[in-house]
Amino acid sequence: MAKYDLITILGPTASGKTSLAAALAYDLNAEIISGDSRQVYRKMDLGTGKDLDDYIVNGKQIPYHLIDIVDAGYKYNVFEFQRDFLKAYDDVCSRNVIPVLCGGTGMYIESVLKGYRLLPVPENPALRESLADKSLQELTEILSSYKELHNTTDVDTVKRAIRAIEIEEYYKQQNVEARSFPVLNSLIIGVDIDRELRREKISNRLRQRLDNGMIKEIEDILNSGVSADDLIYYGLEYKYLTLYVTGKLSYEEMFHSLEIAIHQFAKRQMTWFRGMERRGFMIHWIDATMPMTDKVERIKRLYKE
Repeated sequence: MAKYDLITILGPTASGKTSLAAALAYDLNAEIISGDSRQVYRKMDLGTGKDLDDYIVNGKQIPYHLIDIVDAGYKYNVFEFQRDFLKAYDDVCSRNVIPVLCGGTGMYIESVLKGYRLLPVPENPALRESLADKSLQELTEILSSYKELHNTTDVDTVKRAIRAIEIEEYYKQQNVEARSFPVLNSLIIGVDIDRELRREKISNRLRQRLDNGMIKEIEDILNSGVSADDLIYYGLEYKYLTLYVTGKLSYEEMFHSLEIAIHQFAKRQMTWFRGMERRGFMIHWIDATMPMTDKVERIKRLYKE
């Protein structure tokens, strides 16, 4: 009987966690459950860094879950992720296959590893109106005053910050014990990448994605009927490229601002993961520059201990 219920591979953007998860899944005949808050969206491919080619290892397609499950424009949330993760997890386990949770959205990952009991949160028009004139910095300060778990990693737009506060206010008034969620024992692997190497990879990957048609991806989504405001809601690439496409930023302003924003995002991801360690999670960090075979073998040894 396995000691662990699943294997989790986490790390900041551009750390190579997806290719590692796929290589491990190939060796273990496992399946991957994505723990990424933006890769759930269809047609949002380059901007979310899906890199679906990473799921093909030595000619074999590695099965994956929770990618491309909702339409662009929808506002997916952590409550839905818990529900969808559990469904995928039960499906994988029912076939006696090892599930590998892989992603960089700290709150999504922590919500299923610790079994936080979450409820769907309705809109609060009065609260939204009271926050409407506040800046992103002011909203972020309000959000940081809450003691409950909240993901500030992705909060880089006013709309997302207001929604985050709305969620926290709702939970202050609800009995969240009403919804059960199993506590899972996971082997947690963190991909540790040097800060300067991470910055270099982020910048190179941004240029590559722009060369590969990321601007056209944004234009196609806008032309499909998704509003500019709804696309900006997703932050990072979708925020800055939408501002560029709609004439609010020059190409140079867009590239420079987006590059800085992604570097800051990666830093916030690492802050979240270090916070997980302080909250009692044991993360086994593996050097991103190790040969892939060595990384896979180390994880397999840890899994069998």
